[in-house]
Amino acid sequence: MTKTILIVEDEEKIAALMRDYLRQYDFDTFEIDHGNEVLTWLKRHQPDLILLDIMLPGQDGISICREIRKTSDVPVIFMTARVEEIDRLLGLEMGADDYICKPFSPREVVARVKAVLRRTDSRQSSMSDDPLHLNESSMKATVHGVDIELTAVEFRLLNTLVARPGVIYSRQQLMDSIYSDQRIVSDRTIDSHVKKIRKKLDLNDHIHSVYGVGYKYECPLPE
Repeated sequence: MTKTILIVEDEEKIAALMRDYLRQYDFDTFEIDHGNEVLTWLKRHQPDLILLDIMLPGQDGISICREIRKTSDVPVIFMTARVEEIDRLLGLEMGADDYICKPFSPREVVARVKAVLRRTDSRQSSMSDDPLHLNESSMKATVHGVDIELTAVEFRLLNTLVARPGVIYSRQQLMDSIYSDQRIVSDRTIDSHVKKIRKKLDLNDHIHSVYGVGYKYECPLPE
């Protein structure tokens, strides 16, 4: 099935070059050159991956990615000429799957796109073998067909981790995802919630702590 790539880039020559190369490899493409148009377009369309420039007229790429991550886990690759380490880290913390530093070759773009899509497809395949299933409407978790009652906070935390298996979330990121009122709590509160979730779901092997950073969820390998 043909994959659709959204190219968000205000430099016409760069956007055209990426479009032409991606189409050579049988990708469909759509181009947007202004940051303020992206979120509106995404309400009507579902691309398989987004190539997102950070420096855009209107809304910048980082704030766009932050908004996307509130409702979607579509893969995002940042494109940037800002190569300082702080910008790279900030980009990945906003939920980007990868980044490419300008100037870059169009072949590198194609290679990165293929690599991220392979990871995404592999992640989705693994999730089909996952004994854990989450029902957002009822905020219930099911493990091997057995319903497990979770508090609203526990469910939101687990849902954040499960939505992007393998992605490491800092405690601060997890607090932001579960407390919409931005209350001030200790980052060790996350440790307490994770401990309770592990006990309730008996998923110690899937929710991993990453020393000095935070937590990630790993789907079980198919037998």
